[in-house]
Amino acid sequence: MLEQQREYVLRTVEERGVRLVRLWFTDILGNLKSFAISPAELENALEDGMTFDGSSIEGFSRVQEADVLAIPDPNTFEVLPWADPKGTEARVFCNIHNLDGTPFDADPRQVLKRNLDAAVKLGYAFYIAPDIEYFYFAPPQKGELPQPLDEGGFFDLTTSDIATSLRKETIRTLETMGIPVEYSFHEDAPSQHEIDLRHTDALTMADSIMTFRLAVREVAAMHKVHATFMPKPLEGVQGSGMHLHLSLFKGEDNAFYDEKDAYNLSPTAKSFMAGLLRHAAEITAVTNQTVNSYKRLVPGFEAPVHISWARNNRSGLIRVPVPKKGNAMATRIEYRSPDPATNPYLAFSVILAAGLRGVEQGYTLPAEADANLFEMNDADLNKLSIEQLPQSLADALDIMERSELVASALGEHIFEWFLRNKRSEWRGYKTQVTPFELNRYLRSL
Repeated sequence: MLEQQREYVLRTVEERGVRLVRLWFTDILGNLKSFAISPAELENALEDGMTFDGSSIEGFSRVQEADVLAIPDPNTFEVLPWADPKGTEARVFCNIHNLDGTPFDADPRQVLKRNLDAAVKLGYAFYIAPDIEYFYFAPPQKGELPQPLDEGGFFDLTTSDIATSLRKETIRTLETMGIPVEYSFHEDAPSQHEIDLRHTDALTMADSIMTFRLAVREVAAMHKVHATFMPKPLEGVQGSGMHLHLSLFKGEDNAFYDEKDAYNLSPTAKSFMAGLLRHAAEITAVTNQTVNSYKRLVPGFEAPVHISWARNNRSGLIRVPVPKKGNAMATRIEYRSPDPATNPYLAFSVILAAGLRGVEQGYTLPAEADANLFEMNDADLNKLSIEQLPQSLADALDIMERSELVASALGEHIFEWFLRNKRSEWRGYKTQVTPFELNRYLRSL
């Protein structure tokens, strides 16, 4: 099968007149990286990989161990629909290896593959469907606040504004690249939009999210609009989340489904949920990796704050959607805390590790929290043993640092580098004097 896919890639490059093939991978923070090769080098790249200087990528290699190998995954080959018309370009995602052929431990894609292999050994395949929120703004000017393009709200049909046209063009672009879209609509905040991708296996979905973020920005930039996945760009309105619909499959069967259960949730699903809830605080620094992420995770703006679950309660961390007509294949859980600034390879890795820990060790799912938790005081929450997610990046990093589960899921290299990098981000944030402080204190103190 792999050889057939390689032949397909080489044939497509020739037939489509591709002039450049871009080799894609991500750094530890999820920033997309790339270098281009000519079609003449592609056959060699598919067979033996391409060497590049890993020390040039922050968090990859030290200078004394610089060179690494990018080996293209031919299953991810696609022609880029926004490339220069003078020369067709294509992209292919790569797995990064050491020169001796072993997986490179700083490659997020390899980390996810390792965690998925652990699931396979237990008989499971991991499937994900994300609901991805983002904003369109006028091109940002230094020192100015973001300028929304519309004042729409949930599901508003704004027929004449540019944002709706951008969303439509983005969907066409994604589907051209083999990324099927399930829903799209205007979100609650001004100039905020959501596009939901159809579920697929976790590795394909992580690749798709990286492509999605670039496609949204590319289409917007072509129309002189700025698209951002910043979790909370505007004060006083909701931020952008990336709600993840999760399921485990055993062969063709949904391992989360049990027709005899009142919620149609199998023991596997309940233990997976229990694992996510027990380890939620530990994985939050990865699923919400920026200082700004924690401006979204506050009460009153639909983002989860409390470590709880329910069927129809959006104030909790895990929601259990009711599938249409009891569809066994559609039974899933929705994990609501991640935001679209995360590295999807690492986020999926720690989420899977937490859920599988619950399955392997038979964690017991706590009772459903079906009340509006935003309206409950701390005393009432304590009575229900409901804890909160970390309230700052610093808090999240402190909890992550003590987590054996996250260290194992990410591997020593990424675990330690991530903590160092994010603590540096927090130190930089702490030195800032914000407009809030000036407005509140400058005249009165």
